[in-house]
Amino acid sequence: MPDSTDTGEVGAEPADLPPGSGIDPAVGVTDRDLPSHTDPIVADLSSTIGGPVGAHAQIGRQRFWTPMRVLLLFGVIFLALGWFTKAACIQQTRDDNGNLGLNWSDGSRQYVAMCYTDIVPLYSAERLDQGLFPYKTSWVEDGPDGEPQVRYMEYPVLSGLYQYVSMVITKAWMSIPWTPKALEVVVYFNVVALGAAFAWLVTIWATALVAGRRRIWDIAIVACSPLVIVHAFTNFDTLATAAMAIGILLWARRKPALAGVALGVGAALKMYPVFLLGPLLILAWRTGNMRAWVQAFTAALLTWALVNLPIAVAFPAGWREFFRLNRERGMDPDSIYNVVRSLTPWSGMDVPLLNAVSLIAFVLVCAAVAVVAATAPRRPRVASLMFLLLAGFLLVNKVWSPQYSLWLVPLAVLALPHTRILLAWMAIDALVWVPRMMYYLGPENKGLPIQWFTTTVAIRDIAVLVLCGLVLRTIYRPEVDPVRRDGTDDPAGGVLDGAPDVHDPSVLRRGRSRHPAPIG
Repeated sequence: MPDSTDTGEVGAEPADLPPGSGIDPAVGVTDRDLPSHTDPIVADLSSTIGGPVGAHAQIGRQRFWTPMRVLLLFGVIFLALGWFTKAACIQQTRDDNGNLGLNWSDGSRQYVAMCYTDIVPLYSAERLDQGLFPYKTSWVEDGPDGEPQVRYMEYPVLSGLYQYVSMVITKAWMSIPWTPKALEVVVYFNVVALGAAFAWLVTIWATALVAGRRRIWDIAIVACSPLVIVHAFTNFDTLATAAMAIGILLWARRKPALAGVALGVGAALKMYPVFLLGPLLILAWRTGNMRAWVQAFTAALLTWALVNLPIAVAFPAGWREFFRLNRERGMDPDSIYNVVRSLTPWSGMDVPLLNAVSLIAFVLVCAAVAVVAATAPRRPRVASLMFLLLAGFLLVNKVWSPQYSLWLVPLAVLALPHTRILLAWMAIDALVWVPRMMYYLGPENKGLPIQWFTTTVAIRDIAVLVLCGLVLRTIYRPEVDPVRRDGTDDPAGGVLDGAPDVHDPSVLRRGRSRHPAPIG
């Protein structure tokens, strides 16, 4: 019995199921997720294979094709599609002298075929092709002002070491006589892509475990996201999403110290996972679970320090390169600042002022999320606040590289499991890649002017703001939250799940005290 309205629900109330639904009595009707009965999109799609699950279907009896394995299969299929979108940029060709080379920029192929990936040019740009150790190795190139500048590996420590290990594997592969051969950079791309694909599968696995059996099919949109096709192999960001997802899972399993370790590892890959400790701080304060938060924070800090310390001590200049570049780089083409500059008469601002503005804006985002966490009538869910914070950070940051949108996918699905809305946002975000590539091609090569690109970026930003508004609606009206509608409190909450308020939010909302808000 499909729902007539697109509520985005994937779990089902007992009353929503037909009599004699065939659910395993040992599990219980509310422990099984039946999207063909509760999600209009799935219900419509199911009509091609016989319609929604029947009243006498044996649910939960399949031994091999469990929901988790199906989700991982979906993930493999979409990752394969992602590899094919980059395949045009690792094609090999021979020049007039018969020398084999990479058909990378022949006729601006990387933009015309829209297959651009950072992985290919970074192999030589970061001197990995020479077999040199990052952070120790330096080179000289022209800086933004045209003056010679000493450069090092520009990525955080674990991301740089991942590239180094991938290079070592590549060179080992090339040294074995009987292995299939290709250009070294092609083998390197495939080694990096294999690890990145595994990391995204880990992201799917961990996010599905957080969602739980009652909403596991929500995670199909993580596995089947259009953003995976476009950006899974644009850079190294799936590594950080895996660390973030594992951190959230460990927090949900009431293991705050281990969660901190995972978030610390994530921060050593890409800095953003450690930001997620902010929402946990306010929620822990509100429920009086500060000990768990301190454990997570301490573990994250120690993990990040232990990972970074050897490189920072041995190669301080190389270790600082990531922070130096972030401090000195200007506004990214995808940033809101560049959107405003391209669409208005505003000429922009210098880098020091841009740094100050983006930092102040992020502080304001953090303050706003803290106010929401402290004043909502019912304690917000962890994923909801994490999504708001991370989306706010991307919206006001001076850099929004296109693959950063992958960061939001697991949190968006956990915060707002609404299939049509999430698919609309992901499709818009993925399609920004098209005008971006055409803008990089340049009008002189029949590309697009910048305004076409930045207009689509503005539409993407509006879509993210709409998601934020809908998440805020579920926070201040928890009765419309699809996750909480069946009596669930917070699947990702861990020690916060079901915890009553110790610090009364009504004091902050109305300046007077009352009994703590009930759970449920």
